[in-house]
Amino acid sequence: MRGIGRLARDSGLTVSALRFYDGAGVLVPAHVDPWTGYRWYSDEQVVAARLVARLRRVGMPLAEIRRVVAHRDDPAAVDAVLEAHLRRLEAGLADARRELSAARSLLAEESPMTTITTTTTALLDALRGVRFAVGTDPGLPMLTGVLLDADADAVRLVASDRYRLAVRQVPGTLAGGPVSAILPIGLVDELLGTAADGPATVRVDGDDVVVEAGGRAHTARRVDAGFPDYRRVLPEGAARRVELDVDRFRAEVAAAPSRTVRRPEDGAEQTAAVLTLGDVEVGVDRAFLLEALDAEGAGQLVLHLDGPISPLVLRSPDRAGDVSMLMPIALG
Repeated sequence: MRGIGRLARDSGLTVSALRFYDGAGVLVPAHVDPWTGYRWYSDEQVVAARLVARLRRVGMPLAEIRRVVAHRDDPAAVDAVLEAHLRRLEAGLADARRELSAARSLLAEESPMTTITTTTTALLDALRGVRFAVGTDPGLPMLTGVLLDADADAVRLVASDRYRLAVRQVPGTLAGGPVSAILPIGLVDELLGTAADGPATVRVDGDDVVVEAGGRAHTARRVDAGFPDYRRVLPEGAARRVELDVDRFRAEVAAAPSRTVRRPEDGAEQTAAVLTLGDVEVGVDRAFLLEALDAEGAGQLVLHLDGPISPLVLRSPDRAGDVSMLMPIALG
């Protein structure tokens, strides 16, 4: 038997959510102490709790979650509920795409063309700095390109695959209104193959993106999706600040010991590289961190860390607007 707090940690549900699901008859404790009212759960209920957590993440109604949990030993009944919910999600996504496309068209009619002027070297350096973090999941099209986010304050390139986030500022001038457009990865890779010489301009006109760099024009259609609000997760500070030499830290990451751990959300095994930063042990995906360091090149970095389960944040002391973030792997 395990208490409600431990089940919350093992399942990914909060204690308040477990109390709610008890009252709703979805996940009733195996035992409730008659004197204290404390809830106790059996080991077998961990899988059910994880199942509830996953179904809630995709917005399944409570009544259907109750049906899935109650009939989880009947694959045919469960599949019917899951398929019906998936069809609703797909229909809702199609409706949302149509509405967002219409909204974008209306905005394009009202907004003037935006032009960003910089140098080819600066543009390519920023693209290289974020390319490693671009996602590849076709189910998340908004993460399969590089966000161009420009306003009066700065021009930024942003990429994320949910586990990593990279932001680079591009020095230059902005003509026209602010713009937020996702550059398709094909355009990004095409640009990275050009010569880093001369001026560069990026023009966003409705759904069209034209980049003049390396002595030629590169044209593409922006990705028809909305990028997540990356600014909300950017850190403002951290409890621990470690100054690093990139080459030395890269060697330490490559040589760090490995540990096999289980993911708390589904119990699957994964391998973590274990870094010792002062008195804190942090688990990371070795390949992901090495890619982030390669994107930084050589020189000095500042690592910000709030604890073993907080994101690792890499910043350049010379480029205040540039940041790379990496989600850690829980070691236990």
